[in-house]
Amino acid sequence: MRQSELASYAARSAESRGRVYAEPYKDKRLAFERDRDRIIHCAAFRRLEYKTQVFVNHEGDYYRTRLTHSLEVAQIARGIARALHLNQDLVETLALAHDLGHTPFGHTGEDVLNRLMQGHGGFEHNRQSLRIVDLLEERYPEFNGLNLSWEVREGIIKHSSDYDQAGSDAAADFEPRQRATLEAQVIDLADEIAYNNHDIDDGLKAGYISLQALSKVELWQATFRRIGEKYPLIDEKRQTLQTISYLIHDLIQDLVDTTSSNIASAAIGSLDDLRRQPQNLASFSPEMRQLNRELKKFLYKNLYRHHKVELMRVKAERFLTLLFENYTKNPTLLPLDHQISFDEHGAERVICDYIASMTDRYAQDEYKRLYEPFERA
Repeated sequence: MRQSELASYAARSAESRGRVYAEPYKDKRLAFERDRDRIIHCAAFRRLEYKTQVFVNHEGDYYRTRLTHSLEVAQIARGIARALHLNQDLVETLALAHDLGHTPFGHTGEDVLNRLMQGHGGFEHNRQSLRIVDLLEERYPEFNGLNLSWEVREGIIKHSSDYDQAGSDAAADFEPRQRATLEAQVIDLADEIAYNNHDIDDGLKAGYISLQALSKVELWQATFRRIGEKYPLIDEKRQTLQTISYLIHDLIQDLVDTTSSNIASAAIGSLDDLRRQPQNLASFSPEMRQLNRELKKFLYKNLYRHHKVELMRVKAERFLTLLFENYTKNPTLLPLDHQISFDEHGAERVICDYIASMTDRYAQDEYKRLYEPFERA
């Protein structure tokens, strides 16, 4: 979508608040387009391929990872942005960046590191994502980090969902009393659309949830029945996958319609108007919000607290706790390029950064190296 086709309240590259460091550029890419490319090429983005969404990497090649989840969020968010005439480059960048700070083993890893870092600043993955793009990535000759645009960094720290809450203190440099761009608001809900629906797919594939159990969830069953009526000869597998596809469409359409209505009701004519609003304007309708809440409760009870998922959670807590405690007692176990940062950032924060950057597989291998006597160092 050309800049001239954007809505009056959309974010524009030309009106960005800029970057921390002035740079000479090799080409004429737009600001948010350049930011997207920097995210895709950074090390933290590549590591998402082997970080847990719900199922740990070794449990099967089919299941989503943080990387495939981020790609699905980007695809959903771009569709929403196109319908609302928002900046698709900014939306895609935020979608690809929103999970950069995630630990190995999903939210279990985040909970463990937050507990272990009490007294040292705690841990929250949106803050870690910002730390990665502002400091930890080392690619450029004149500065650390990726030197992203202000609006991208704002969107990262203001990302908010059931599991994400950086807090206003963390957003102190990003107008905490103001609404984020509509592009950033859309990411919160695109994230929810993506993980609810792909977690159904993965949960069914793993056998942790069943179609019979899902039939008690109104949003699912109404859509599943509609697909069966539209395609009476379809097999169960295709009916399930089409139900997920239609659910994603219905949620997107409800979000677009409701958000458009909210924008019109608030008489939003500019980005400044949007930022002054008392609450986010991107939202589902009350009816869809209630239906979606029922689905989320079902997934929490039947998938996220399934005994096999819980078993891996307990293992992950042990892996990460022992790694952190061992590194704290023996900091020279860390690579030298991390040890040299102890004086500047504190040993605990550097250890936390190191563990948070690990993939599931690397954390498991490191645990074996440290605790299994016959494992090669």
